[in-house]
Amino acid sequence: MNKPELVSKIAESADITKTTAEKALKSTLGAIAKALANDESVVFIGFGSFSVTTRAARIGRNPKTGKEIKIAEKKIVKFRAGKNLKDAIYVKPKNPGDCASKTCKTKKK
Repeated sequence: MNKPELVSKIAESADITKTTAEKALKSTLGAIAKALANDESVVFIGFGSFSVTTRAARIGRNPKTGKEIKIAEKKIVKFRAGKNLKDAIYVKPKNPGDCASKTCKTKKK
């Protein structure tokens, strides 16, 4: 799903115009970005949380030349899915013993 499709879904489900839905989405995303830029976490209980973490500096290797290069530390955004979101996408297997898919959460003996 891309942004215009999301705007259409929001407008349809909230019974508002697409223009209003787009403004609401832009405002929401802007507020999330601003909070993350200030090193704040953004938590939507049940859906998930966004947080900023620092990836440490490290030594990498140029795959073409094999030469070592320094990779500076940098901040990255992490998203951790909440329980409701995880439950919404989890597909329970028809046979509990059938763990061929990656979504199977049953333990093998």
